[in-house]
Amino acid sequence: MNKYLKIFYNGIIPSNPVLVLLLGMCATLGTTSSAYNGLMMGVATAAVLVCSNVVISLIKSFVPDKVRIPAFIVVIATFVTVLQLVVNAWMPALNASLGIFIPLIVVNCILLGRAEAFASKNGMFASLLDGLGSGIGFTFALVLLGGVREIFGTGKIFGTEIFPEDYGMLLFVLAPGAFIALGYLIAIVNKIRKSC
Repeated sequence: MNKYLKIFYNGIIPSNPVLVLLLGMCATLGTTSSAYNGLMMGVATAAVLVCSNVVISLIKSFVPDKVRIPAFIVVIATFVTVLQLVVNAWMPALNASLGIFIPLIVVNCILLGRAEAFASKNGMFASLLDGLGSGIGFTFALVLLGGVREIFGTGKIFGTEIFPEDYGMLLFVLAPGAFIALGYLIAIVNKIRKSC
Protein backbone atom coordinates (compact mmCIF):
# COMPACT_ATOMS: atom_id res chain seq x y z
CA MET A 1 0.00 0.00 0.00
CA ASN A 2 1.25 3.48 -0.86
CA LYS A 3 2.80 5.29 2.12
CA TYR A 4 0.45 8.27 1.86
CA LEU A 5 -2.63 6.12 1.34
CA LYS A 6 -1.69 4.14 4.46
CA ILE A 7 -1.37 7.36 6.49
CA PHE A 8 -4.81 8.50 5.30
CA TYR A 9 -6.48 5.11 5.80
CA ASN A 10 -5.01 4.55 9.27
CA GLY A 11 -7.20 7.21 10.93
CA ILE A 12 -10.39 6.01 9.29
CA ILE A 13 -10.47 2.34 10.32
CA PRO A 14 -7.38 0.74 11.98
CA SER A 15 -6.82 3.66 14.40
CA ASN A 16 -10.27 5.24 14.43
CA PRO A 17 -10.11 7.90 17.17
CA VAL A 18 -13.46 6.93 18.72
CA LEU A 19 -14.14 3.28 17.95
CA VAL A 20 -10.58 1.96 18.39
CA LEU A 21 -8.50 4.48 20.37
CA LEU A 22 -11.41 5.72 22.52
CA LEU A 23 -10.36 9.37 22.26
CA GLY A 24 -12.60 12.42 22.29
CA MET A 25 -15.32 10.81 24.39
CA CYS A 26 -16.72 14.13 25.71
CA ALA A 27 -17.63 15.39 22.25
CA THR A 28 -18.61 11.92 21.10
CA LEU A 29 -21.15 11.32 23.84
CA GLY A 30 -22.31 14.91 24.22
CA THR A 31 -23.07 15.81 20.61
CA THR A 32 -24.44 12.62 19.10
CA SER A 33 -28.11 12.94 20.03
CA SER A 34 -28.74 13.00 16.27
CA ALA A 35 -26.87 12.03 13.12
CA TYR A 36 -26.90 15.67 11.96
CA ASN A 37 -25.26 16.91 15.17
CA GLY A 38 -22.67 14.14 14.89
CA LEU A 39 -21.96 15.07 11.28
CA MET A 40 -21.56 18.76 12.04
CA MET A 41 -19.35 18.17 15.08
CA GLY A 42 -17.25 15.72 13.10
CA VAL A 43 -16.82 18.12 10.18
CA ALA A 44 -15.93 20.98 12.55
CA THR A 45 -13.35 18.87 14.36
CA ALA A 46 -11.95 17.50 11.10
CA ALA A 47 -11.50 21.02 9.70
CA VAL A 48 -9.59 22.13 12.80
CA LEU A 49 -7.56 18.90 12.78
CA VAL A 50 -6.48 19.27 9.16
CA CYS A 51 -5.62 22.97 9.49
CA SER A 52 -3.74 22.59 12.78
CA ASN A 53 -1.81 19.55 11.52
CA VAL A 54 -0.66 21.48 8.46
CA VAL A 55 0.42 24.56 10.43
CA ILE A 56 2.14 22.50 13.14
CA SER A 57 4.07 20.53 10.52
CA LEU A 58 5.21 23.84 9.00
CA ILE A 59 6.32 25.48 12.27
CA LYS A 60 7.75 22.40 14.02
CA SER A 61 11.38 23.37 13.38
CA PHE A 62 10.88 26.88 14.80
CA VAL A 63 9.23 25.82 18.08
CA PRO A 64 11.59 24.99 20.97
CA ASP A 65 10.94 21.65 22.70
CA LYS A 66 10.19 23.35 26.03
CA VAL A 67 7.13 25.16 24.63
CA ARG A 68 5.95 22.83 21.89
CA ILE A 69 2.74 21.68 23.68
CA PRO A 70 1.62 25.24 24.53
CA ALA A 71 2.49 26.30 20.98
CA PHE A 72 0.40 23.44 19.56
CA ILE A 73 -2.52 24.42 21.80
CA VAL A 74 -2.30 28.04 20.62
CA VAL A 75 -2.43 26.89 16.98
CA ILE A 76 -5.41 24.62 17.68
CA ALA A 77 -7.18 27.32 19.72
CA THR A 78 -6.73 29.82 16.89
CA PHE A 79 -8.50 27.56 14.40
CA VAL A 80 -11.23 26.71 16.92
CA THR A 81 -11.86 30.43 17.54
CA VAL A 82 -12.15 31.10 13.81
CA LEU A 83 -14.50 28.11 13.47
CA GLN A 84 -16.66 29.26 16.38
CA LEU A 85 -16.97 32.78 14.96
CA VAL A 86 -17.96 31.40 11.54
CA VAL A 87 -20.53 29.00 13.01
CA ASN A 88 -21.92 31.72 15.28
CA ALA A 89 -22.23 34.18 12.38
CA TRP A 90 -23.63 31.93 9.65
CA MET A 91 -25.17 28.94 11.44
CA PRO A 92 -26.76 30.14 14.70
CA ALA A 93 -29.00 27.07 14.95
CA LEU A 94 -25.98 24.79 14.78
CA ASN A 95 -24.19 26.97 17.32
CA ALA A 96 -27.16 26.62 19.68
CA SER A 97 -27.30 22.87 19.09
CA LEU A 98 -23.61 22.13 19.65
CA GLY A 99 -23.21 24.84 22.29
CA ILE A 100 -20.13 24.50 24.47
CA PHE A 101 -18.77 21.56 22.48
CA ILE A 102 -17.38 23.81 19.71
CA PRO A 103 -14.96 25.66 22.03
CA LEU A 104 -14.14 22.34 23.70
CA ILE A 105 -12.56 21.16 20.44
CA VAL A 106 -9.42 22.90 21.75
CA VAL A 107 -9.00 20.31 24.49
CA ASN A 108 -10.04 17.33 22.40
CA CYS A 109 -7.15 14.91 22.85
CA ILE A 110 -7.46 13.74 19.24
CA LEU A 111 -6.11 17.08 18.00
CA LEU A 112 -3.24 17.39 20.44
CA GLY A 113 -2.45 13.70 20.05
CA ARG A 114 -2.18 13.93 16.27
CA ALA A 115 -0.19 17.17 16.56
CA GLU A 116 2.31 15.61 18.97
CA ALA A 117 2.48 12.11 17.51
CA PHE A 118 2.40 12.90 13.82
CA ALA A 119 2.40 16.53 12.63
CA SER A 120 5.41 17.51 14.75
CA LYS A 121 7.47 14.71 13.17
CA ASN A 122 6.34 14.67 9.53
CA GLY A 123 6.01 16.91 6.51
CA MET A 124 3.06 19.04 5.49
CA PHE A 125 1.44 16.68 2.96
CA ALA A 126 1.66 13.64 5.21
CA SER A 127 0.27 15.70 8.13
CA LEU A 128 -2.60 16.91 5.96
CA LEU A 129 -3.47 13.32 5.04
CA ASP A 130 -3.18 12.20 8.65
CA GLY A 131 -5.51 14.98 9.80
CA LEU A 132 -7.95 14.24 7.00
CA GLY A 133 -7.99 10.51 7.72
CA SER A 134 -8.42 10.96 11.46
CA GLY A 135 -11.06 13.65 10.86
CA ILE A 136 -13.03 11.40 8.53
CA GLY A 137 -12.75 8.52 11.00
CA PHE A 138 -13.97 10.76 13.84
CA THR A 139 -16.85 12.07 11.70
CA PHE A 140 -17.81 8.54 10.65
CA ALA A 141 -17.94 7.40 14.28
CA LEU A 142 -20.02 10.40 15.36
CA VAL A 143 -22.50 10.02 12.50
CA LEU A 144 -22.79 6.29 13.15
CA LEU A 145 -23.39 6.78 16.87
CA GLY A 146 -25.75 9.72 16.30
CA GLY A 147 -27.65 7.76 13.67
CA VAL A 148 -28.10 4.74 15.93
CA ARG A 149 -29.28 6.93 18.81
CA GLU A 150 -31.62 8.94 16.58
CA ILE A 151 -33.18 5.87 14.93
CA PHE A 152 -33.75 3.99 18.18
CA GLY A 153 -34.71 7.10 20.13
CA THR A 154 -36.99 8.97 17.73
CA GLY A 155 -37.54 6.67 14.76
CA LYS A 156 -35.87 9.17 12.41
CA ILE A 157 -32.49 9.72 10.82
CA PHE A 158 -31.47 13.10 9.39
CA GLY A 159 -35.10 14.15 9.91
CA THR A 160 -36.51 11.32 7.73
CA GLU A 161 -39.01 9.12 9.54
CA ILE A 162 -38.09 5.42 9.57
CA PHE A 163 -40.81 4.31 11.97
CA PRO A 164 -43.38 6.19 14.10
CA GLU A 165 -41.94 8.09 17.05
CA ASP A 166 -44.31 6.23 19.39
CA TYR A 167 -42.03 3.19 19.04
CA GLY A 168 -38.85 5.11 19.88
CA MET A 169 -36.99 4.39 23.10
CA LEU A 170 -36.41 7.50 25.22
CA LEU A 171 -33.29 5.89 26.70
CA PHE A 172 -31.37 6.38 23.44
CA VAL A 173 -32.12 10.11 23.35
CA LEU A 174 -30.76 10.55 26.88
CA ALA A 175 -27.12 10.38 28.04
CA PRO A 176 -27.21 6.71 29.17
CA GLY A 177 -28.26 5.77 25.63
CA ALA A 178 -25.03 7.27 24.31
CA PHE A 179 -22.97 5.02 26.57
CA ILE A 180 -25.00 1.93 25.68
CA ALA A 181 -24.92 2.58 21.92
CA LEU A 182 -21.21 3.42 21.95
CA GLY A 183 -20.43 0.26 23.94
CA TYR A 184 -22.23 -1.91 21.41
CA LEU A 185 -20.59 -0.14 18.45
CA ILE A 186 -17.13 -0.61 19.98
CA ALA A 187 -17.88 -4.30 20.61
CA ILE A 188 -19.02 -4.76 16.99
CA VAL A 189 -15.92 -3.00 15.64
CA ASN A 190 -13.63 -5.10 17.87
CA LYS A 191 -15.34 -8.29 16.67
CA ILE A 192 -14.92 -7.25 13.03
CA ARG A 193 -11.28 -6.26 13.55
CA LYS A 194 -10.44 -9.60 15.21
CA SER A 195 -12.11 -11.61 12.46
CA CYS A 196 -10.18 -9.81 9.68
